[in-house]
Amino acid sequence: MPAPPDALAGAVIAFDLDGPLVDTAPGLIGALNVVLGECGLPPLGLEDTRNLVGHGARAMIRRGFAADGQVLSPDREPALFQRFMEVYRPRIANESRPYPGVEAALDDLAAAGARLVVCTNKLTELSLMLLGALDLTRRFVAVVGPDVAGFQKPDPGHLLAAIDRGGGAADRAVMVGDAATDRDAARAAGVPVVLVSFGYSDPPAAELAPDILIDRFADTPAAVRRLLARPGAAISPRLSGPDA
Repeated sequence: MPAPPDALAGAVIAFDLDGPLVDTAPGLIGALNVVLGECGLPPLGLEDTRNLVGHGARAMIRRGFAADGQVLSPDREPALFQRFMEVYRPRIANESRPYPGVEAALDDLAAAGARLVVCTNKLTELSLMLLGALDLTRRFVAVVGPDVAGFQKPDPGHLLAAIDRGGGAADRAVMVGDAATDRDAARAAGVPVVLVSFGYSDPPAAELAPDILIDRFADTPAAVRRLLARPGAAISPRLSGPDA
């Protein structure tokens, strides 16, 4: 008797980039501190801004000014954002690394017949630069930033555009992220969501009530397979404990 088809076959798995796949905070905050230093402001520590990574460079720049008791005027923000990009682009992968287990898990998903896409609020050009430098681009059939989608998470249009570019549909897709923007986009799109506990979310991902919470990226294939195999069924909300 032939084996039943794998639940992953033909499904689209959409991944946020900063947080679930790649630890980009050190590089982003390093570039931010160059800009702040040029403005005569003190640098920020990694833990001071880690939870802002998913909100973009502008939010981090504003936090840098606020930490020194200053308010960044709107007319200065575009120039400082441009300067941030000038600093960040050439060093985009210098301090950024995939989380442990990322490559093996992505390869397992693809081998089972899943189609992998990136659905990120990072600009598509920057996302491709980063993924290329880390030799991850070839594992994805599409990389969709807000400039390509025409929407930005938590708008469900962003996730639906990424799924469409992956050649799939919402009823055979899963979102893997780390923050409320990922959860909210998935909920609005009618797509189940897996959140990682090691990303950049504030509040912690455990408080966001994902369909499944994982503590190791290696658990991603089991988590998404479970959601795809049992749509609408009761699912254990945590696949592994933080000490697993």
